[in-house]
Amino acid sequence: MKSMKIMALLAGAAALMSSCAQKDAEPQLTKSGLDPEKFVAERDGKPTALYTLTNQNGMEVCVTNFGGRIVSVMAPDRDGNFVDVVLGFDSVAAYFPENNSSDFGAAIGRYANRINQGRIVLDGDTIQLPQNNFGHCLHGGPTGWQYQVYDVTESTDSTLTLVMKSPDGDNNFPGNVTATVTYKLTADNAIDIDYTATTDKKTVINMTNHSYFNLGGDPNKQITDNILYLNADRFTPVDSTFMTTGEIVEVAGTAMDFTTPHAIGDSIDNYAYDQLKNGNGYDHNWVLNTSGDASQVAAKLVSPATGISLEMLTDEPGVQVYTGNFLDGSVTGKKGIVYNQRTGICLETQHYPDSPNKPQWPSVVLEPGQTYRSHCTFRFGIEK
Repeated sequence: MKSMKIMALLAGAAALMSSCAQKDAEPQLTKSGLDPEKFVAERDGKPTALYTLTNQNGMEVCVTNFGGRIVSVMAPDRDGNFVDVVLGFDSVAAYFPENNSSDFGAAIGRYANRINQGRIVLDGDTIQLPQNNFGHCLHGGPTGWQYQVYDVTESTDSTLTLVMKSPDGDNNFPGNVTATVTYKLTADNAIDIDYTATTDKKTVINMTNHSYFNLGGDPNKQITDNILYLNADRFTPVDSTFMTTGEIVEVAGTAMDFTTPHAIGDSIDNYAYDQLKNGNGYDHNWVLNTSGDASQVAAKLVSPATGISLEMLTDEPGVQVYTGNFLDGSVTGKKGIVYNQRTGICLETQHYPDSPNKPQWPSVVLEPGQTYRSHCTFRFGIEK
């Protein structure tokens, strides 16, 4: 009888150990449903991982150091449910350019947006950069920082600091550049992003974040019903290759006027207006009225479906609003959802596109001994 009891106890212990082992084997998913193990890899001899930021309100932001990409953002809706409000992929391998050529969530550098014909002139020397978009250099070239691994120098529950050491000649840009991107998830439900950069040779710098926001939390649906406000009376027109013409034009009386909030879709398909035709929708730089004051709201987006609002604040002079016009159903994102046209919107804080070739615009030149600084805040809220 005693031996039977011992055997029963041993069997129970074995079952418990088996149960614990099974639980240990189960992936520990993030709030957004990501498996961090799927972000553990090596790229160009550097390790990649997924980093999770949280705050006391239950928000969660997941970032991978491959490209400094924001992978998911869990924000509360008007009913108190948390929904993922950015586009992205379920694994780091899906971000590799041989699998998907995308800028989802990336910390873009060296130069966000386009440089005309990929040419810049510094101290009389003409430098030819890669031409990877309609003959222009886009987002730092085909192997810009969104396709490189950032080093992690700080990782806490609420802060992640990434460092990019970009060698002289990286995509033919001059100078050994050390750049940092610091993401902070704050107590007031904001993602605070600080950028810095230094160089040992005269160069150009223009960094941004390229998150595609879908505040409805459902990338099966377009963002055209979102209400957009832009604190900008002017914008920089583009030609049919998406290159700025050098003009700065008033938005009043045009489809570019978001000084009074209204739905993105109100005029987006009005291709009789040459700027919407040229941009295939909205893919333009607005000249902000904020004069570098990062305490003023530069843009605001609201989803009528969820009530989630997003305020963008920055010390940059411009913002590129891109409405996902080139998403075409060829990319499958998180949770197996196919990303079709206009299922995300980007608010890319920046100096104006092609500023190196437009001396009348704010300069993007960085000299040795100087420090480039840029700041952006994405603050989430709820509109009842």
